[in-house]
Amino acid sequence: MAEHHPQAPHAPHAPRAPRAPHEPGASHHIDQIALEEAVTFTSDLIRIDTTNRGQGEGHERPAAEYVAERLTEAGLDPILLEKAPGRTNVVARIEGTDPSADAVLVHGHLDVVPADPTEWSVHPFSGEIRDGVVWGRGAVDMKDADAMVLATVRAWARAGVRPRRDVVLAFTADEEDSADVGSGFLADHRPELFDGCTIGISESGAYTFHPGDGRRIYPVAAGERGTGWLRLTAAGRAGHGSRINHENAVSRLTAAVTRIGEHRWPLRLSATVRAALAELAALYGLPLPDLDDDAAVERLVAELGRAGTLVAGALRNSTNPTMLDAGYKVNVIPGSATAHIDGRLLPGTEEEFAATLDKLTGPDVDWDFYHHEPPLEAPVDTPAFAVMRDALQHFDPGAHVIPYCMYGGTDAKQFARLGIQGYGFMPLRLPEGFDYQAMFHGVDERVPVDALHFGTRVLDRTLLAL
Repeated sequence: MAEHHPQAPHAPHAPRAPRAPHEPGASHHIDQIALEEAVTFTSDLIRIDTTNRGQGEGHERPAAEYVAERLTEAGLDPILLEKAPGRTNVVARIEGTDPSADAVLVHGHLDVVPADPTEWSVHPFSGEIRDGVVWGRGAVDMKDADAMVLATVRAWARAGVRPRRDVVLAFTADEEDSADVGSGFLADHRPELFDGCTIGISESGAYTFHPGDGRRIYPVAAGERGTGWLRLTAAGRAGHGSRINHENAVSRLTAAVTRIGEHRWPLRLSATVRAALAELAALYGLPLPDLDDDAAVERLVAELGRAGTLVAGALRNSTNPTMLDAGYKVNVIPGSATAHIDGRLLPGTEEEFAATLDKLTGPDVDWDFYHHEPPLEAPVDTPAFAVMRDALQHFDPGAHVIPYCMYGGTDAKQFARLGIQGYGFMPLRLPEGFDYQAMFHGVDERVPVDALHFGTRVLDRTLLAL
């Protein structure tokens, strides 16, 4: 476990910049320098290969040092923390003007999933800026957000701006695997760094969703399905492949995997999904049905068309088989076989999930959680959510802001252990035809420069209004 305070390589504050043209109502300190830094930092961070291959294989330290240097230049005192060598996290606190106010956590991860250069139009770690777009692994997941945060707080430093609340910044390792050496390590071993934090904002929300009918919907995440990564183990009688064997571990395992993969989980609507359905129905002028009537809910989602996809994946639990491991020779029946399942759970369904897995696996297959994090929900009828809604609508007056539940998960799960309510809010205004969700872990991941400019302005307004 290591901790390091980097020294400032330059003067604490960058020189003031002349005011640049900006949108009406935008903060003057979000000037041309801030907008250019959001783009430059995104490109620079992409060029630092922080691939996380799982099973402890990752190296975020170069990106962490880059972030720490940018923060130090802004007069902050970032701390570099490691549970394992090279798996580096950065934490810094900006003191607010009201010591009695609760603090806000802004967090983003530095690691990315693997990328095969042979599949890409540009090298995934080039950070190329072409035709108004930044290309590369991490462009939306989520080095763009890290860059916007850095650009915002540096603009505050140049202009002498301070937020009302303390703002804690956390740039983490290992989000793309278990978060054991990242946010999990910080929450479990350095909770004092987050004293006073009650609200957290991070990835996967406040982007433009185009349903294809001219509307611009901005889903802000106020919930996440829980993570239930499962390991299945089947035991059997080893033997020669030529002999009949009714205790074949591979047969037992694959039968259980098939049952799990084909199981259709029942609808279980969380409070976040209910709020999303209510707002979407109102937006489209549709009557809100009885949300305890499964058939009526399914009809409403279908009537919403493409907008219904914002909730469709959060209506029920899911279990997707992803890995199989058995045997070592074609004519040898192994004595055991294993499989892994990516399970996701909605709030209030954990007991049902476990009981269903017991039935689906049957008597000959054991299962346990390889990795387990609970589902999350944050309230949407709060001043904080209203601030986020207002900031998006201020810079995009045609925006329709709705709450939604993420299908997957983020570091908000680990920080929830500290009582921090997490929201997915890293704004991007995206053009029609830009498939934001397809960028996550996809080929040719990229983000428009204009989207970064929009996001920096909205993020600044949100944090200062909070």
